[in-house]
Amino acid sequence: MGSTQKGFSLLEILIGLILLAIGILAIAGMQLTSIRGNSFSDNITQASILGQDRLEQLRTLSPFPDEGNYNDGSITVRGTVFSRTYVITRHPTLSESWVIRVNVSWKDTSDHSVEFTTIRTP
Repeated sequence: MGSTQKGFSLLEILIGLILLAIGILAIAGMQLTSIRGNSFSDNITQASILGQDRLEQLRTLSPFPDEGNYNDGSITVRGTVFSRTYVITRHPTLSESWVIRVNVSWKDTSDHSVEFTTIRTP
C-alpha cells in the first residue's frame, strides 16, 4: 500500500519564514522612518509656535524696544532645546516703522531653524 503524504516539507516552511522575516524587517524600517518624520514635524511645529508667539508679543509691545539683537536663551519643549533670537531694525523706507525678525533654531540629527518677519507700523 502506497501512502501519499500531503503537507509542507521543512524546506518549504523555512523559505516561507525567511520571506516573512524580510517583510517584517522592511515594515520595521518604514516604522523608524515614520517616527523620525513625526519627530521632525513636532519640532518644526513647536519652533513655529515659539517664533509666532514672540512675534505677536513684539508687535503689541508698548513701549517698543530699541533697535538691536536680542536672545531669549534656551527653551526646552518635550526634550528638544530651542534657541530663540530676534532682531529689531528700522524699516529702510517707511518712516517710524520697524522690521521684526524672529529666528528659532534647534538641533536633532542636524541643525534646523525657522524665521518669521513682520513690519510694525505706528
